[in-house]
Amino acid sequence: MRLTDKTVLVTGSTQGIGLAIAQAFAKQGANVVVNGRHAVSQTVIDSIQAENVSCWDLSADITDPDAVQTMIDAIYEKAGRLDVVVNNAGVVNDKLLNRMSETDFSQVVNTNLTGTFNVIKACLRPMYKARSGAFINMASVIGLTGNVGQANYAASKAGVIGLTKSVAKEAAMRGIRCNAIAPGMIDTAMTAQLADRVKTGILQQIPLKRLGSTAEVAQTAIFLAENDYITGQTITVDGGLTMQ
Repeated sequence: MRLTDKTVLVTGSTQGIGLAIAQAFAKQGANVVVNGRHAVSQTVIDSIQAENVSCWDLSADITDPDAVQTMIDAIYEKAGRLDVVVNNAGVVNDKLLNRMSETDFSQVVNTNLTGTFNVIKACLRPMYKARSGAFINMASVIGLTGNVGQANYAASKAGVIGLTKSVAKEAAMRGIRCNAIAPGMIDTAMTAQLADRVKTGILQQIPLKRLGSTAEVAQTAIFLAENDYITGQTITVDGGLTMQ
């Protein structure tokens, strides 16, 4: 898929990985829909429009199916098409399992997994009609390995991987692809808050001995959007952390 003049939706694109992905698609000539629970800052919009492409800010809570449907309808009204959807929006709420409430568990799963489902479902009918489109879902290496204190997050991201494979199999007959990216430890505002001793311990486990960058995750999203013969795959961007 050539990305020039295509329309791309990136959920959770106000900062970090989502923002880097939105900016990367803009650099490739795609028009971009940025999204968050609340209105995206003008600075974010300006950074997209600086690439001489269109940018629309459509806020929506992805856990609300009606809000998601309204957003997708608005995209088709404004842009007339939707070619790539990057399901990046997600939350964390880390606690040991014996201290984790049902609400702690369900809130993370509802955003990370059910939210991804809501967006995909709202997009499928018009994509089926167009017989083209690509989904890129943000998973995590934690969905592959599990982690202490992250049972809710691990379950949600493992679910995203399973959902990705199922959508890929269902939608392939209509020319629609679905893949996932599983980032490892990426240099973001969240990882910047980790204590030095924690970072040191993490780096010792990563063969490349460094954190990844948001740009490296974004490069992977571009690759998956452009390659028309890859579907149903989960690509790890983790410096070799989970190599088998």
